[in-house]
Amino acid sequence: MAKSSSLVMKASVQRRRRVHRPRRSPTMPERAATAALQSHEKILLAGVYPAADMFGSHAGCPPSPEYPVVPDLDDCVDDAPAAAAAATGRCASDETLAVHAGEKLGSAAAETDSIATPIVSGTTHWFRDSADLVAFREGRRRSFEYGRYGNPTVKVLEEKISALERAEATLVTSSGMNAIVATLLALVPPGGHVVATADCYSEARAFIRDKLSKMGIRSTFVDLDDDMEALGSVLDEGEVTMFYADSMTNPHLKVVDVPRVAELCHRRGALVCIDSTLASPINQKPLTLGADVVLHSATKYIAGHHDVIAGCVSGSEALISRIRAWHHDLGGAISPNAAYMIIRGLKTMALRVEAQNRTALRMARLLEKHPKIERVYYPGLESSPWHGVARRQMAGAGGVVSLEVASDMRGVMRFVDALELPLIATSLGGCESLVQQPAVMSYWGKSDEEKAKNGIKDNFVRFSFGIEKFEDLRDDILQALEKI
Repeated sequence: MAKSSSLVMKASVQRRRRVHRPRRSPTMPERAATAALQSHEKILLAGVYPAADMFGSHAGCPPSPEYPVVPDLDDCVDDAPAAAAAATGRCASDETLAVHAGEKLGSAAAETDSIATPIVSGTTHWFRDSADLVAFREGRRRSFEYGRYGNPTVKVLEEKISALERAEATLVTSSGMNAIVATLLALVPPGGHVVATADCYSEARAFIRDKLSKMGIRSTFVDLDDDMEALGSVLDEGEVTMFYADSMTNPHLKVVDVPRVAELCHRRGALVCIDSTLASPINQKPLTLGADVVLHSATKYIAGHHDVIAGCVSGSEALISRIRAWHHDLGGAISPNAAYMIIRGLKTMALRVEAQNRTALRMARLLEKHPKIERVYYPGLESSPWHGVARRQMAGAGGVVSLEVASDMRGVMRFVDALELPLIATSLGGCESLVQQPAVMSYWGKSDEEKAKNGIKDNFVRFSFGIEKFEDLRDDILQALEKI
């Protein structure tokens, strides 16, 4: 009996073939009734969401033809990793992928019949015998060896993000900065040259400028505010290994023309790396626009609840394999518990981001007309210099809105302090609305020259809107503006 139990324990869990039966085609009366119902729903939605997004549709909905119409989920078969991977790319909207990719749609790395992906906390995985180990080494057996190299729970998260980014592979790391460092070290060799935008993430900028230089890597920072001439000139001067940029930027919400940048860089053999944290995979997919790799601080919109720190990088299998090798040496593995929390948060990302898109756009339009607001930064506004680019390559403009208040530093502090709902805090992308005055937070103690260089004024405020009701946030902001 004991021997039998031992054999049962050693046996691998068998995948169940899940086939959805084809459905009966609807009759003509049924199709007519469905069309009438959909028309009625559009009318109702127009009343519920009066503020359409910048594409004239509801915020966050992927525009056609960039996102092709796909078969219904019930037409998909989940039989084996290859078939499931094909189904994931064929079958779904972002809303569906956020829920099912990596689990029902995907390799189901954490093999289980539980609806919720389990937290596999073990650090070490064992093999049945030497032949089993050899099969794993030769790639004939799908398994794991040691937690720093991979984990079933983390694998589910990576597949989910890959599906959303339309990527071949994704690496999830312990922080966004870890993903940035691993990517730069893996893809830019000694003697290489990184061209970055002058307003990319400040810590990434410092790493490129101060740390990579010690490894014999040159760096050049360009301003793409006006046109692509600055980038083109640098590319013409000599070999460039990588172009690195945030799109959108923080906190001025500039949008990089990714297709145009990719065309320029690829013509000269340079890789394109886009940090898309402020956009989220729901609003922007840089890989489909021509970028080679896309980065995120998964702490923000992907996890979405201000309760876990992580990063991720997605791209081709060839590039992610190079980054993964460096990541193994850097030791930035994410814990299975953190991966599970992100999986749970990610399932509602499409819903959260759509709500944040709507709130931010409506708030930006309202504040743009307010007499106590001098300027609003938001690419969803037609007045934004980045509106045209955003309209072409984004499904929504995100939940962050920056503005300049018609007051001095002390007056703006009174405004911020009078807010009852937004929390004074750094970060963004969570369920709770946040507010910060950069001159008092991230740039406190910095010189006037440095603040001016980075476009930070004493009256500058950045909101990251959460999922609270728009009217509650609107009323709160309006009453706070009365305090100055």
